[in-house]
Amino acid sequence: MNLIDHLNWRYATKMFDPKRKVSEQDLEYLKEAIRLSVSSYGLQLYKVLIIENDEIRAALRKASWDQSQITDASQLFVFCNYTLDYDRHVDDFIQRIMTAQGNSSEGIKEYGEFIKTSIAKMSAEDRKSWSEKQTYLALNNLLIACAELKIDACPMEGFNNQAYNQILGLDELGLNAAVIAPVGYRSASDKTQNRKKVRKTKEELFQTA
Repeated sequence: MNLIDHLNWRYATKMFDPKRKVSEQDLEYLKEAIRLSVSSYGLQLYKVLIIENDEIRAALRKASWDQSQITDASQLFVFCNYTLDYDRHVDDFIQRIMTAQGNSSEGIKEYGEFIKTSIAKMSAEDRKSWSEKQTYLALNNLLIACAELKIDACPMEGFNNQAYNQILGLDELGLNAAVIAPVGYRSASDKTQNRKKVRKTKEELFQTA
C-alpha cells in the first residue's frame, strides 16, 4: 500500500477495543516518527506524554467529557507545548547541533541568538499560539505512522486542557496540554469505520497562481 492508501484507510476512531494493545516494537516506531517531525527552527518545543496508567486515564476521561477513547485505547498521547524558559530550549538546541554536526562556529551561536530574539519579539499571546501549533506538526507524524502500521488513532481537541495540566502536573513543568491522540485498535462496534470518507475535491481545495 502507498501513502494515499494508508490515508484513505485511517479515520478518527470513536470506539477502541480495550483488549488489544499496541506492541512495544510498534510503539517505538510511533515514537521515532514523532521524534523526526518537522518544527519551527527545528526546536521541537514540546514534550509528548504517553499515558498508560488506568487511574490517570480515568481522571483524564472525566476532563474529556467522558469520551471512551481516553480509557479504551491502548495508549493516550498528550502533546504538550513548552510555556517557559525558551532561551534554555534554544541553547539546548544549539548544543545538539554542535554535538551532532561537529559545528561550533560563531555562526551557529549567532543563529541561536537570532532565534532567541525572534521569540522574544512575539507577544505573549502570539508565543502561546506559535508553540501550540508545533505540537500539531508532531501529531500529524503520529497519525501517518499509525496509518502505515494499521494502528487506529483519534486526534482530539475535545478536552479541558487546564484540567489536564492539573492532573498531569504540567504547570510546574512549564508545559501545557495542547492536543491529544488515543491510539490502539478499532472496536468492531464502531460504526463510524464504515462511513465513506468525506473531503473536498482537489478542484475545491487547490488554486494555482
